[in-house]
Amino acid sequence: MRSIPELLRESRVIAVVGLSSDEMRPSYGVARYMQRAGYRIVPVNPNENEVLGEKAYARLEDVPEKIDIVDIFRRSIFVPAIVDSAIRLGAKAIWMQEGVFDEPSAQIAQAAGLDVVMNRCILKDHRAL
Repeated sequence: MRSIPELLRESRVIAVVGLSSDEMRPSYGVARYMQRAGYRIVPVNPNENEVLGEKAYARLEDVPEKIDIVDIFRRSIFVPAIVDSAIRLGAKAIWMQEGVFDEPSAQIAQAAGLDVVMNRCILKDHRAL
């Protein structure tokens, strides 16, 4: 498992599951920060067409490019299905934002070779670098 600094240094594409176009939502502020920091943001939300100038996809399976980090802004109950999709797609890491955690899914992802960060804010960790 890579350290958080390694993970952030070696990643370029972040699929943000649950990214909202509502500028007041935490997902929007975090994704905007990461985009400005040089990451490619891929919005994944069936209720959005475009967020932060990027085409939004209904599901992870619809994203046509390789994903480095799947950043989860959904309630913990949705994590198992998202992790299953991320594994099938060959994502390199799962990042569960603050308040999002699912230990069994984390273990499944790690067993499949994915790096896992749970219950942490990617923006705060990036800023700390």
